[in-house]
Amino acid sequence: MPDSPTALRTEAQTEPAAARPPRRIAFARVRDFALVPGIIAIAVVGQLVNPVFLQYDNVINILQTMSEIALLVLAQTLVLVVGKMDLSLESTFGLAPGVAAWLTIDGGHSLGVLPPWTAVPVVLVVGVLVGALNALLIVRFGLSGFVVTLGMLIVLRGLLTGISGGQTFFGMSDSMLYLGTTLWAGVPASIWICVLLFAGGVVLLGYIRFGRSLYAIGGNEDAAKAAGIRTDRIVWIVLIGASVLAAVGGLLLSGRLASVAAAQGNGYIFTVFAAAVIGGVSLNGGRGTLFGAFTGILLLYMIQNVLTLAGVPAQWIGALNGTIILVALVMSRITSGKRQN
Repeated sequence: MPDSPTALRTEAQTEPAAARPPRRIAFARVRDFALVPGIIAIAVVGQLVNPVFLQYDNVINILQTMSEIALLVLAQTLVLVVGKMDLSLESTFGLAPGVAAWLTIDGGHSLGVLPPWTAVPVVLVVGVLVGALNALLIVRFGLSGFVVTLGMLIVLRGLLTGISGGQTFFGMSDSMLYLGTTLWAGVPASIWICVLLFAGGVVLLGYIRFGRSLYAIGGNEDAAKAAGIRTDRIVWIVLIGASVLAAVGGLLLSGRLASVAAAQGNGYIFTVFAAAVIGGVSLNGGRGTLFGAFTGILLLYMIQNVLTLAGVPAQWIGALNGTIILVALVMSRITSGKRQN
């Protein structure tokens, strides 16, 4: 029997509605590439400023120096997507390798009570402990994530200064130097680690139920709970995982420099937020992608490299990062139409 006119009209009305989600998804995918034209433009400008810019050694230098702080961007993006904020990541970035050096190096301000091979496990353990303490205060006791991690930033910074005596740790073990100095297939290991972790994060957020739950929690935590998502457990995992990523990033930098400075990571959080915000990650939670965040930190480091090659004083680079944050916030407010708290 032929379909009735009413049924045909109903079907015609439902087809556009069913087609809308793919269009929104397609738009989100296009938005992920918003910074790609800027990256291409900076590459062209950089080459015009100095022919060295696109040479292999300089490109590898940009990617390697970026890869260490990119892990902080990866960590902060996960935290922001779930609707939280972790300011202490930059201090974990310095403290984790600092504690490892303090416990495994013999001489100077170091204790040297552990064998050298334990350095990397110590770095990871410190990351887990810091993240667990943050999660305990934020999730279990319901304290403000901003205030808790700000206090933790100060505490961890003081701990690193205390155990190092304000000095730099040298003479690190081969295990701490390996990831920062070795080459895999002719490319620094830190670049491979950065790319693989970001790729894994993209798969996690885009195709795995746990990753999609982060968006649900960041968008509306009460609704996520009503949907049966175990929000507290997921926030615990994200905060601990973010601290571990920060610790690994600090290990990569320490390995490359063959030292741990008392001020390692100091001020990095501003660059991290700049990269995340211009990459389309919302400070209100529930929105943003790791690809966008990656292009954000890549763009910032390319700009810094161009400015360096052009002979611009380093002090102006910090001012530029702050300006980029403000401009990105204004653009996000205009395009989203939502107030930012």
